[in-house]
Amino acid sequence: MTVRVLVADDQEIVRTGLTMILNAQPGIEVVGEAGDGRRAVDLARRLRPDVCLFDIRMPGMDGIEATRALAGPAVAEPLAVVVITTFDLDEYVYAALRAGARGFLLKEAGPDLLAQAVHAAANGDALIAPSVTTRLLKAFADAGPTAPPRQPVEALTDREEQVLVAVARGRTNREIADELYITLSTVKSHITSLMTKLGLRNRVEIAMWAYETNRNRTRG
Repeated sequence: MTVRVLVADDQEIVRTGLTMILNAQPGIEVVGEAGDGRRAVDLARRLRPDVCLFDIRMPGMDGIEATRALAGPAVAEPLAVVVITTFDLDEYVYAALRAGARGFLLKEAGPDLLAQAVHAAANGDALIAPSVTTRLLKAFADAGPTAPPRQPVEALTDREEQVLVAVARGRTNREIADELYITLSTVKSHITSLMTKLGLRNRVEIAMWAYETNRNRTRG
């Protein structure tokens, strides 16, 4: 299956570069480009791409607001958004993830990581640049939750706890399957169950919940 991607960046040379890189990757096709956030949102709603790749700093509507418009809590049918930026700032990462992004990359990331992030987002996974993942989640944990972590509506099984820890460590579904010797479909079922029991929307929120409750250190 080919992953259809929309690229939005206010710099034409960057858009062109990202498009060339992505179109050169197996199983990825860029179906649209936009130079500002508002145009990106309009195009995304019309084209319904599998993944939106958004810069943060764009005129009219920035990448955070565009992400929220397409993937935020109020969106009935959210799209997968990966945010890419030159700015390695925690507040940008945090804002992007809270807005509903399924990934966060720096523009210095190579073609392989970029393609990996796009495929991960299309498959319901989340990939955050390795240079910021641990720092971001640690800062989130150290700051403490703004409200007490919600409790599961039903107790987690031992296997769900194992999957929870793996998600918190940034593992993809395939990596979790390999580590726990279970099938990919079983991993997806456990993640769906975790979201249901915890009242969360995606694996990024699962990871944050694991850090809030110190579950990231419970196993292995």
